[in-house]
Amino acid sequence: MTREQYILATQQNNLPRTENSQFYPVGIYGWRKRCLYFFVLLLLVTMIVNLAMTIWILKVMNFTVDGMGNLRVTKNGIRLEGVSEFLLPLYVKEIHSRKDSPLVLQSDRNVTVNARNHMGQLTGQLTVGTEGAVFEHSVETPHIRAEPSQDLRLESPTRSLTMEAPKGVHISAIAGDFKATCRKELLLQSTDGEIFLNADTIRLGNLPQGSFSPSTPGSTNPRQTVYELCVCPSGKLYLSPAEAGSTCQTSSNVCLWS
Repeated sequence: MTREQYILATQQNNLPRTENSQFYPVGIYGWRKRCLYFFVLLLLVTMIVNLAMTIWILKVMNFTVDGMGNLRVTKNGIRLEGVSEFLLPLYVKEIHSRKDSPLVLQSDRNVTVNARNHMGQLTGQLTVGTEGAVFEHSVETPHIRAEPSQDLRLESPTRSLTMEAPKGVHISAIAGDFKATCRKELLLQSTDGEIFLNADTIRLGNLPQGSFSPSTPGSTNPRQTVYELCVCPSGKLYLSPAEAGSTCQTSSNVCLWS
């Protein structure tokens, strides 16, 4: 650009403008402004509703700094008070109740407690149903009792029932009878001691009675009321009519049946 062209261009820029300049307002007006206010108001209402719902949930669920509702988080673990319902399996190390109240586990059906080892194998199982308690394995307990005015029954439907103790097993019925029944043999065995039966009267029912012919032919004896208790070599007991001497050998034909 030459000097003359530069001076001419500068003079043209310094000339006053004769046309009218138009000014455009800056901002949001009209329906856009109303929509913006509506959305801001809607957002404010939503925030207020959410805050109210949060406060209501905190109040209903009883949220505190220590826990929620009946569930309290302590330094020793979790403390649960009141009635609780578990819809999924519960895995805990220990369950304790308060000192002044029992621990109650309630279910519409059976209550099953399983014990497993570190391999996940089942080592023990307790099932409490309508007919009583079912134990899959051995049970170790210092005391077994029934509810007041209820009978206590120990039963093994398909296997044997064994009670063992290093210092003895004591079974007593203070205000009633003690009854032991079995389908086959009832065995009382003592390896190092004796079997002692102490009672005013010891009765053995349903014992077979042996018979023998009187020594004098044609003689008749009165009705027999006294019998002698005899034992076969196999251990079977039977009754023999009592005489002045022993009649077990005479009526030992009962032993041939055993």
